[in-house]
Amino acid sequence: MTEKLQNLIVRTITGILFVTVMVVCFLRPLAMIFLFSLITGLSIWEFTGLVNARQGVNVNRFITTVAGVYFFLAVAGVNSGLVRTFAVFIPYLLTVVYLFISELYTRNADAINDWAYAMLSQMYIALPLSTVNALAFRSTPDGAIHFYYLLPLSVFIFLWMNDTGAYCSGSLFGRHKLFPRISPGKTWEGSIGGGILVMAVALLIGWIEQRVGDVYSGLTLLQWMGLGLVVVFFGTWGDLVESLFKRTLGIKDSGNILPGHGGMLDRFDSSLMALPASVIYIYTLTLF
Repeated sequence: MTEKLQNLIVRTITGILFVTVMVVCFLRPLAMIFLFSLITGLSIWEFTGLVNARQGVNVNRFITTVAGVYFFLAVAGVNSGLVRTFAVFIPYLLTVVYLFISELYTRNADAINDWAYAMLSQMYIALPLSTVNALAFRSTPDGAIHFYYLLPLSVFIFLWMNDTGAYCSGSLFGRHKLFPRISPGKTWEGSIGGGILVMAVALLIGWIEQRVGDVYSGLTLLQWMGLGLVVVFFGTWGDLVESLFKRTLGIKDSGNILPGHGGMLDRFDSSLMALPASVIYIYTLTLF
């Protein structure tokens, strides 16, 4: 068995297990919260490890990671209705204050770098991932809060379909580079192919939703397609942002925790932009 074939088998097995775990986690609210708090922690730990390898950077990995996980759990508590007061965010604010004040005593070479990267980990990872709660917990007109797995799961389905469609159409028809300075492998043809596949899948999901039980998304078929389009654009930008991050650091993969797929940031880069964009899109629809 050649090394290339072995890598393909490992990548395939990891991919199947990853998709299975992601789909199953959305079937129960506690499972989703647990998994995404773990994803948040591992991603921030990975991020801070990468930036700490830069000269003059010494971010407190433990406190920064704990802060990000706590922020995710606090957002989950508020969105699920389990927590009724925003005072739950006070411990998070205290950790942020601590990260600033602690630099007075660490004697690190460049406090500004440490502050900047610590805060970036919260804005780039903890905040975007926490928005999955705004998609999963939906309020009805009577004020009741329901856990609705279809919206957050659909965002990931759209991301997976976009990657699949882009790879297939790019391999067959790819000629024009989408963003050669950052990601030479991406083409316009691939992106268009991925977008078309996502539109079809979005239409199918919307059609199924309207014929099966309760509809908590509040989306029409056209709005479902709009959500798919939002995920395509922002998922692609999320991928490019992480590619720029890795290029700046001079690395190929963000880590090796997922055999054949790299690190946590490699796996969730697209969702870091697609999740908050989806929330903005859905809540914007309620204004009109």
